[in-house]
Amino acid sequence: MHDQRITLALFQEGMSIGRGEMGEAEERLREALPRLARLGAVVCLDLGPEGCWRIDARTAAPVMVLDDDDAPGGDDVACSIRLTPDNLLKLMDGRLDPLLGYSMGKIKVSGSKGVAMKLVGVLA
Repeated sequence: MHDQRITLALFQEGMSIGRGEMGEAEERLREALPRLARLGAVVCLDLGPEGCWRIDARTAAPVMVLDDDDAPGGDDVACSIRLTPDNLLKLMDGRLDPLLGYSMGKIKVSGSKGVAMKLVGVLA
C-alpha cells in the first residue's frame, strides 16, 4: 500500500516511474495529453498488474493520474480499455491495428466504444 501511495504521488507530480515499457508508455501518453482535450470524457487505461491510468479529458487541459483503486473505473468513467503496456506502445506506434487487437482479445473495451475509437484516433 505504501508503494502505491508513492507511485500515485509521483504520477500526480508528473514524474515518471521508469519501469521499462510502462515508463515509456507513460511518457508517450503525457506527450499526447494536449491532443486528448477534444475527447470530452474520462477514460481508464487498465494495464493489468502494472496499474491503471485515469485520463480526465473533459476540460481543455486533460489530466492523467494513476488510479489507485483495485477496481478501475467509476461513475464518471465513460470507457475502460484493458491492454498490456507493450500492446499500448504497439497501438501508439501503429504496429497494432485497433480492430484486429480488439478482435484478438489484446484490447478489451468496456463502456462507450465510441469514446474508445476517439481515443485510438488521437493516440495512433
